[in-house]
Amino acid sequence: MNLIYLLIWGTWIIFGISVIWALSWAVDRGHMSNVEEAGRSIFDDEEPMGEMTDFFPGEGPDGYLSRREESNE
Repeated sequence: MNLIYLLIWGTWIIFGISVIWALSWAVDRGHMSNVEEAGRSIFDDEEPMGEMTDFFPGEGPDGYLSRREESNE
């Protein structure tokens, strides 16, 4: 039973060290230098930030089914 605990804790320690190493590597290489700009890079003039333009099929902007979908049910 002690071997199982040792394996579990050892795995978590190795995982934690790997995460810390990967984060420090990314910071040193400059991957975290401009996070805000990278987050805004997916938006363009057709899809402005803060305005929802993607919906599930058949749903309108308020989340309800469109009138055509409601008449079919």
